[in-house]
Amino acid sequence: MKRLNFLSWITKLMVLTFCLLLSQAIASFLSGIGTTTESTAFLPAVFLVSLAQATVLSYLVVRSRYRGWKLYLATFTVFFGIATALSQAETLVFLRYLVSVVPATMVPRFFLQGFLTALIFSFFLLAIHGKLLEKELPTKVASASVSQKRVFAKLLALALLYVGIYLSFGLFVFRPLAAQAFQEFYAGLSLPAWILPFQVLRGLAFAALALLITKVTRGKRWEKALLSALLFSVLMGFLLLLPNPYLPPSIRNAHFVEVTSSNFLFGWLAGWWLGSREW
Repeated sequence: MKRLNFLSWITKLMVLTFCLLLSQAIASFLSGIGTTTESTAFLPAVFLVSLAQATVLSYLVVRSRYRGWKLYLATFTVFFGIATALSQAETLVFLRYLVSVVPATMVPRFFLQGFLTALIFSFFLLAIHGKLLEKELPTKVASASVSQKRVFAKLLALALLYVGIYLSFGLFVFRPLAAQAFQEFYAGLSLPAWILPFQVLRGLAFAALALLITKVTRGKRWEKALLSALLFSVLMGFLLLLPNPYLPPSIRNAHFVEVTSSNFLFGWLAGWWLGSREW
């Protein structure tokens, strides 16, 4: 029985990986990004990244307390929010400095491509796991509600924590790994005065997504923390494993280590704190 369940799980992951590849292809076509011969040359990397993303999203769906369209909206929000919205938000900030690297006309297409991918794949994800048409499971009513002020205070504290982790990993992980390539690629870069408030807002969005993940997921506190950490690190960080025409390998690899490790740490801490039974 265990062997059959394992084989069933592996089969579903393989099917979902191809569904994600199909979703990305459709979204790329509709958004006008298209495909290139370079991307097909790195198909094994694309497959592995898609497999990793399909795996962590599958665990979110399988361990969810929600069903049907409520779960669909939660899955879409987590996928699009982490993989596209929070990632491309920084592209908008740094666009004026990288306009010669990333054409301004491509940024809306990146958002649209990510939006459509999450929209299409979330449907496949729930359908294959049999969660799309299931009725909502009865849930226990909390004995004491948590005040909105207390929720916001926790989210704000996590946002400040995110900024601290973001700056620390950028300074002590990314820059040493990038070495001379950092000076060459980011030559003349001067950050705007509002970069810290922007990162606080971005941290609030990260914290809100962590709260959504912990609210959706059934399980123990450590399980919610681990899932939050994996979703943040895999959905965003693993994208840097894919070669692209905008980042040289040395910069991309350094960003991969920085983003994956910092997102994992923040996701674990946020998931652990927000995954308390009192919520």
